Parts: sequence; structure tokens; C-alpha cells
Amino acid sequence: MITLIGLHDPADLAPRWRERIHTCDLLVGGARHLAAFPAARGARLVIDRQIDALLEQIAAAVAAGAQVVVLASGDPLWYGIGATLRRRFPPALLEIVPAPSAAQLAFAALAEPWHDALLLSAHGRPLEPVLTRLLAEPGRAAILTDPQHPPELIAQRLLERGFPDGPAAVCEDLGLPTQRVTRAPLSAIAAQRWGPLNVLVLLPEAMPAAPPFGLDDDELEHDGLITHLEVRAVAVALLRLRPDSICWDIGAGSGAVALEAARIAWRGAVYAVERDAARVARLRRNLARWQGGRVHAVHGVAPAVCQPWPDPDAVFLGGGGAQLPELIDVCAARLRPGGRLVLTLVTLERLGTVLERLHARGWPVSVRQIAASRSRPLAGQTYLAALNPVLILAATRPLEDV
Repeated sequence: MITLIGLHDPADLAPRWRERIHTCDLLVGGARHLAAFPAARGARLVIDRQIDALLEQIAAAVAAGAQVVVLASGDPLWYGIGATLRRRFPPALLEIVPAPSAAQLAFAALAEPWHDALLLSAHGRPLEPVLTRLLAEPGRAAILTDPQHPPELIAQRLLERGFPDGPAAVCEDLGLPTQRVTRAPLSAIAAQRWGPLNVLVLLPEAMPAAPPFGLDDDELEHDGLITHLEVRAVAVALLRLRPDSICWDIGAGSGAVALEAARIAWRGAVYAVERDAARVARLRRNLARWQGGRVHAVHGVAPAVCQPWPDPDAVFLGGGGAQLPELIDVCAARLRPGGRLVLTLVTLERLGTVLERLHARGWPVSVRQIAASRSRPLAGQTYLAALNPVLILAATRPLEDV
């Protein structure tokens, strides 16, 4: 049997569980937790980065009939070792004794309701997915931090991406005699340094309105070279994005497609590249205005700048020039199986080049022409002015390349 005990202040532990710790055959925990029980008679095993080896040692002890106690912080099933043990051992072998989670203690210390709060962890985890969730779901949130991702770094990154500079708090040493709670605007938290054991809490007074899907062309700063709304809507639909998709936008221009794609891929990311410096500046201003925090805008020339990007689920090619054949080859090689490549073209010659290249790969391809008109005033009445026709090509990488 494995008893998994959550702790905050060891002095508050119930006598029953203290006795279990003192009499177990194997006591497992972090160095801080193990040091709190010097009288425990069993063997000791420190939790470190060698998790697989640790699990094998625990499994061997259980198989030999040993009573094992594992110590953890707070609720071990909330971003803790409890999930790791559950993947390795069946429920019948696990006895879970949770303490209040760090998030519960943080909201209690603040006297703030938390039934609708977003609970996240940057403790030993990549920071980017945490930022993505916070930007997509602004509101009350609690974030576990670590020395690599302290509150000041998280606050700074959020502010850089347009998160409101609203009320927040850092709750340090929760459940311990040294507990400290500091309420401050997010910008003040970004300007300070904090202890290693803490939770960052966001308490925005007003939720920023979610940016709309389907931005009008005149709501974006551009120089005339923009994927018009009528074309953009079809192109984004053809990308077949999911909430967790990775999307590339090559030849991003004003960022119109990247912004719309990011609305859908709110748990993923959009990587946008533009070679023209003036357009990159406009792109970044559009991202700042429309909360495009999930769009990673790069000034450079594709495909060279795409090399470090994660493989995409979808690629939008709105430019390319003379490098278009090379771009298609690189995107085709990097696109994940089942992923989509969408291009907008205005000349038949380019269409022929693209079709030839993709047909040679055996990819299913469809072509659409969008010929839209917009209303304009004329002598007190209204007429329809035609936009230039645009060809939209959509190709799917087969699940198994032919």
C-alpha cells in the first residue's frame, strides 16, 4: 500500500497520519518534507528528477510488502506527484490524504471566491501554454510558479502581450508561519522579486472584451495589401484549425489571417513571418490592438526563419514571390500528416505552378475562386463595386505519404 499525504505545515498533521509516517517502511518525499520527520524509522528516498527510477524503487518496495508513505505539498492530485503515481499504480494500491491545494489557500488568504477561477501551473512546466490560456480566458486565475517562472516574469510576459494591468496578488509560503500575501497591480508585481514558494493570483476587475472574429479591413492598419475579409473567411475555414492547432502564416502582411487563426487556435499558436520591415511594424501594432498574444510575429524571409518553429497543423501562404516553389516544398515537408496548406493566388500562371508541385506529391487539392463585391454610394443610391477575383487553393497532406 502507498499512502500519499499532502502537507503544508507538518505541525498541523493529524496524529493518525503522523503515526503512519513514523512507522512506515519507506518514506518518500522532497528533502524539505523528509527533514520535517527526523524520527521516522523507515528508509528514506528523496524525490528528484529521476522519476522513472523512483517509481521502480517504490514498486519494488510495494511488491515486497513494505508500507510506503509519499509526502507532497498541498493536494498531490493537483499538479503534483499524485498524477504520476496514479499512472504507475492502480487505485487499489493508493491511499490519498490531500491537504488544501495551494490555490485554495491563496484564495482563502485573499478572501476571494474561486469557483470560476482558472487554475494553472508553471511549476516545472513550459510557460507558453500558461500564457496562452490566460490570454484566451482572462479572469480570476491562480498560477503555481517556480524559480524559472517566477511571478515577476509571468506578469511581465502578460503585460507585454496586452493583458490588462489589473489587480493581482502574490501569496508566499502558504500554510506556513512565514505566510505573506501581497496585493498589487500586475505591473508592480512585475517590478519586484519574490520568494520561491508562491502562487500568483490574477483578480481583474473587468474582463476585457473578447476580440471579434471577422475583422473588417478598415479595422486593421495596412498598406492596401491585405487578405480581404471575404477571402479571409474562406481561407481560414479551409485551414480546418482546432483549438490546439499550430498554424504558420507566411507573408503575413497586416496580420489579418494570423489574428483570425489565433481566435480559433486559442490553445495553440500562430507563427507569422513578414519580410517587409514597415509591414512588420504595422503587423505588430495590429496584434497589440486586437490582443494577438498567441501570434508570434517574425521579421525575416521564409523558409529560413521557419526552421526553429514547431511543425504546423496548417499553413497559410499569402505571399512567396519567386520563392513560392521552395516554400511549398518546405511547408509540405514540415506539415503534419492530415494537415492543411492553403494559398491565395491572383494569377493563373502561379496556380499552374502550385498544382503541378502538389499533384506530383499525390496530395488532394481543391481550387475556389472568390469574386466578391461591396456596396458603395452613388448619387444618393447604392451600387456594388467588385473586388479583384482571388483563387484559393487548399491541399491536404495524406496521413501516409504516397
